[in-house]
Amino acid sequence: MLSNIVVETFIEGGWVMWPILATFFLALCVILDRSIWWLRLQSLLQPAKQEQAREAIGTGDFATAWNLTRDTPDPYLKNLAEGITHARTSMLAAMQLHATQLIEKSEARMWVISTLITLAPLLGLFGTVVGIMGSFSFIGDEQLAAAKVSGGIGEALIATACGIGIAILCLLPYNFFRKRVSLLRGSLERWINHTELLVKSAREHGHDLENFAITQNKN
Repeated sequence: MLSNIVVETFIEGGWVMWPILATFFLALCVILDRSIWWLRLQSLLQPAKQEQAREAIGTGDFATAWNLTRDTPDPYLKNLAEGITHARTSMLAAMQLHATQLIEKSEARMWVISTLITLAPLLGLFGTVVGIMGSFSFIGDEQLAAAKVSGGIGEALIATACGIGIAILCLLPYNFFRKRVSLLRGSLERWINHTELLVKSAREHGHDLENFAITQNKN
């Protein structure tokens, strides 16, 4: 049975296999958490409404843009709502602050995966060293010491193999999530800069977002 082989291999790896097992489950939990977060973020996006909001801002129809940002889960439209709300003070700063908070959420618990990428192989190496030290204690005790030493070294390497396996398991998702964070940061920067240009264009045509913001805040 495969389960029996796994259990026997785990036991042969020594007591260090227990912290290695803990790192494995921790890695799975964090990877699952980040995967769910990104999938949820993707499901909240409403590209059609985003485009409508941009068009409304560009033409000076701030009321329509404001209505599109109301009661929406889309993070980009929420970002725009923050900018409109604080248009009297600093629309750009408000949008950047909101974007920073979203980026921080996207990076949550990434440090755990980064730590495990380094920690897991080190635990495996530690287990191997401990196992080899125990194997060499047989030297001089009997004629079969060489067989026991070689067998002990083979068992000790199980910990290193498991540690490296966990590091590989963490490395691929970690780089993927880091890339997603980078893309999200760039997308938010483009969104904010484009919105700022649209507001300036609307202002040149006589549409004042500040006055609209004053009216909305009074309401």
